[in-house]
Amino acid sequence: MKKLVQKGFTLIELMIVVAIIGILAAIAIPNFIKFQARSKQSEAKANLKAIFTAEKAFFQEKDRFSSLTGEVGFEPERNNRYAYYLASGGILELRQTTQITQATTYNGIEVDEFKYGSGFAQGATYPTDPCSVTPGVTPASPNPPGPTFTATASGNIDADPVVDMWSISSETRTVSGGGNCTADTNNPGGEPANDQNDVNL
Repeated sequence: MKKLVQKGFTLIELMIVVAIIGILAAIAIPNFIKFQARSKQSEAKANLKAIFTAEKAFFQEKDRFSSLTGEVGFEPERNNRYAYYLASGGILELRQTTQITQATTYNGIEVDEFKYGSGFAQGATYPTDPCSVTPGVTPASPNPPGPTFTATASGNIDADPVVDMWSISSETRTVSGGGNCTADTNNPGGEPANDQNDVNL
């Protein structure tokens, strides 16, 4: 009669496998979180492009830009992680309850606090921009091409003290700033600039 030999893993082999899985997780999880945060930034880029398109269409009809979201027709979907500003220090459309109060006097859209909580709110004033980009609608310049506008967005996408900041302008800009300024030096008109990258800071 043949003797049955039981085969299995030793404790040391199991510990080695657990250690390898732990090392792989330690490498993969931070990269996954960074990738997830980068994907959230696409909201700011898409909505700033929508503001740019709305402002340009409004300009074709009225020969001026507007600092009112209702006037240009900018109303992003709910669940927005970013606050959007057409003018700094104005009145923001609040998104704290199930219903949104409609008005034509809003200068921006607040973060959806109903979804993300009041800890993610950005406030009525655009934060200090590390790239020295002036937010809001600027007056007409004395020289062609005429009036310009700059729209901005800010949001906390990874629950740390640093805020992710973006801007878009009707004009081509040379961004000059130091410190936490992460935007490209040369920024074409209509292209969102990442003034402060919350993912990398």
